[in-house]
Amino acid sequence: MREQSIPCPAPAPVSPSFRNLIEMRTHVILAVLKRNLLSYFSGVLGYLFIMVFVIAAAFCAFNTQFFTSNLANLDQLTQKFPYLLLFIIPAITMTAWADEKRQGTDELLFTLPASDVEILLGKYLSLVLVYSVALAFSLTMLGVLGYYADPDWGLLLTTYFGYWLAGSTLISLGMFASALTGSVTVAFVLGAAICAVPVFVGLLSSARPLVSEPRLSDRLDDLLSLLFRELSLSERLSEFTMGVVPVSGLVYFASLTGFALYLNAALIGRRHWVSRKGEVPMSSHIVMRAICLLVGLIACNSFISSASESLGLRFDLTAENLYTLSDTTEDLMRKIEKENPVTIQAFLSPQVPREYVGHLTRLKGLLRQYDRMGGRLIDVRFVEVMPFSEEAEEARHFGIEPLRVPAENEGRYEAADMFMGAVISSPYDQVVIPFFEPGTSTEYELTRSIRTVSQKERLTVGMLRTDAKVNGGFDMQSMRSSAEWRIQRELKKQYTVKEISPDSKIEEKVDVLVAVLPSSLTQPQFDNFVEYAKSGKPVLILDDPMPLIDLRNAPSQRKQAQGGMGGMFGGSPPPEQRAYDGTAKPLVDLLDIEWENNAVVWDLTNPHPQFAEIPPEYVFITPLNKNPEAINRESDVTSGLQEVLVLNAGRIRWLPSSKLKHEPLLRIGTDSGYVRFDDLIEASFFGMQMKDSRTVRRSLSPAGEQGEVVAARITGENNGGKVDAIYVADVDIVSDALFNVVQSEMHGLKLDNVKFILNCVDVLAGDKSYVELRKRRPQHRALKEIQRQADEYRKEAVKEQELAEEETRREKDKLQAELDSDIEKIRKDDSLTRIEKEQRMQMAEQRRQRELDVRQASIDREKQEKIQKLKAREQRQIRQMEDGIRLKAVLFPPLPAIALGLVVYILRLMAEQSTIEENRRRR
Repeated sequence: MREQSIPCPAPAPVSPSFRNLIEMRTHVILAVLKRNLLSYFSGVLGYLFIMVFVIAAAFCAFNTQFFTSNLANLDQLTQKFPYLLLFIIPAITMTAWADEKRQGTDELLFTLPASDVEILLGKYLSLVLVYSVALAFSLTMLGVLGYYADPDWGLLLTTYFGYWLAGSTLISLGMFASALTGSVTVAFVLGAAICAVPVFVGLLSSARPLVSEPRLSDRLDDLLSLLFRELSLSERLSEFTMGVVPVSGLVYFASLTGFALYLNAALIGRRHWVSRKGEVPMSSHIVMRAICLLVGLIACNSFISSASESLGLRFDLTAENLYTLSDTTEDLMRKIEKENPVTIQAFLSPQVPREYVGHLTRLKGLLRQYDRMGGRLIDVRFVEVMPFSEEAEEARHFGIEPLRVPAENEGRYEAADMFMGAVISSPYDQVVIPFFEPGTSTEYELTRSIRTVSQKERLTVGMLRTDAKVNGGFDMQSMRSSAEWRIQRELKKQYTVKEISPDSKIEEKVDVLVAVLPSSLTQPQFDNFVEYAKSGKPVLILDDPMPLIDLRNAPSQRKQAQGGMGGMFGGSPPPEQRAYDGTAKPLVDLLDIEWENNAVVWDLTNPHPQFAEIPPEYVFITPLNKNPEAINRESDVTSGLQEVLVLNAGRIRWLPSSKLKHEPLLRIGTDSGYVRFDDLIEASFFGMQMKDSRTVRRSLSPAGEQGEVVAARITGENNGGKVDAIYVADVDIVSDALFNVVQSEMHGLKLDNVKFILNCVDVLAGDKSYVELRKRRPQHRALKEIQRQADEYRKEAVKEQELAEEETRREKDKLQAELDSDIEKIRKDDSLTRIEKEQRMQMAEQRRQRELDVRQASIDREKQEKIQKLKAREQRQIRQMEDGIRLKAVLFPPLPAIALGLVVYILRLMAEQSTIEENRRRR
């Protein structure tokens, strides 16, 4: 039987592009890279573009807002960097293919023994290297930051890594634009236009206004908005500039680069296209392939972005590991009981203003980490809240109120509701976070709430009822109702808070008693409070010589009659006055401290140039005020704090012979002193008002280099009683006005007032679980050297102002002495009768008084002019210093580029000279 062979199918042909991809030769790629790199740096134009780029980057990084913010970072450059790329990238890539076509060298290039992919990669890598050199020249800006401050180097390096990825990605798009034309100028314009697509596409994510009524198309709008945001290069870059390297960001830049390089390969391979009659043109095939590839990459990016958020696939390189869950949180997860699972319902608006996009992204990522780590014990549910929807009503039912934000609607700005709150519940308890404010650590908020609801019982904080009305109530003086303070609402998220009456002996069982403005109590009430403090139970005391929340409650002033019609016409009895004339003597004796109820501290140091006009009685307590002991780094209460603001605070001291332990917590700076309450206040028709800060006479502090203490921890036994207290000589430190500034980080301030008070309560209650968690925040890395010089200018101006005021007082005393001398001469003139003496003395006094008034007005005017000149000189000195720093930052980056250009030029001359015969050289 004849054997028959079964024919085997021929192997599928391998596409040329794929074959070229797997058979790439490194030496060929390096040869093309070297050719293009030398070509770029052989002319003047390349160096010119690099110099313009680094100078523009330095101007953006060290603008006026940089000095106003007083932070050692590149935030100002980050805002402008995508727009800088729209200039530098087309300038680098415009000659990639267009110049080859213009000179006719493209035909020669493609006849070399090299594949299209090898030539493409060689050109791309050469341009990436050119961009890397330009970016490296701008690293001198980091040197400037390192000289004037102590920046977070991990944050700066990830920021530059993001810059490099963004630029390398846009280079591939710029090369595609260059391949479309043979004109270098057109290639530049097309490159800028194509690169603008990923830079500006994120703006479309906020096209639909928040105020719109819910429609059927809203879901599609949200999906499109999310898609535009996912495709936005600016949004992806922002992740790196926070100090994080996300896997989703790496995939985004790699996929966009790959897609653009595919388009480049398709265009330069046009010479291989063969079109036959009746077949679909090859160009249509390429377009369809590109569209399919783009859709596939978008889907892949969306999946990886979602998966990376859920799995926490990111590398946190910040110095404080801000985007990594702390050990405290992980320990809490392990302690949650199986029979007490926790549910987190996050009510979030799908559309938020641009300034909240990063905050919302971090919140979602953190919630997914809790969901992943908590397993079955923590269930996280996301609820998208549209305006006027059932979800919005449900959120309001839980007490989650929206934040009113401006939103653009058809060219008009209207107020819109933005939800960003959560309900954390368990079978035992429930905690509501109305809004995740930027000023509060999101991890701290969530961890504290989870721990609170997972416990069967909460600790109790007692809030003593005083004239400060922390608990809210009706004010008889102003005839208005007042709401409870926000600090009390904050404490309710962790503790059971109850109001404690001082009218009788305090016997309620509380873990900590908080007394705000106890000097306002009457004597029986005050004695009851002191008796409680003697028992050794934890007490947090906040008193103030000048409470700005209500100047009528100043302890050095007498209580006013209660309001109402009866008070106006004398119908109500006079109020019972403050105990011990507001001196709080039994309490300060118990604590072995000295506290003057009419002395207000001031400090010349101001680390925030944007608030140059605030009075020195608004004191920023920070190590930047030249006092390294301003914030006690050894105490559990203050070890993690960076800056606290106190308003018209008092000062406390203790006797060296005291047996109690006094631990300073907060101190003001060394360029400081005190001023009396009466010198700051003047009476008017509308009541007590603050005087002009420039006319106040201030005294220097005898505390010397240590600085006055405004808060201290006091423990031990004294006068037959035990003491466990924290004394704070300021009530406004947690007033609602400052609380709002702290939580919203208004004007860029990152204050720790709320954290300080919460730490005080936690430490007194014996629960330090959250103290470490509250420390997790970016360190305030201010421009210390700049701040030091600015303080010197300010101190010099204040000294000259004091001399001007002293000269003014001497002039006034001299005028008064002349008046007294004239009157005395008339009084001693025996030739005049008593009536004549009185008449002449009266006339002389009236004449002199008129002269005195005129002279005083002239002296005051001259003093004010001199003070204004001093202030103007101080501002000029600060501006000159800032301009000098900016000039250095702008001049340093181009120097390496100039040096490199000179080296290349010299090497070229030497190479040319070496090829010339000796007899042809000029003698």
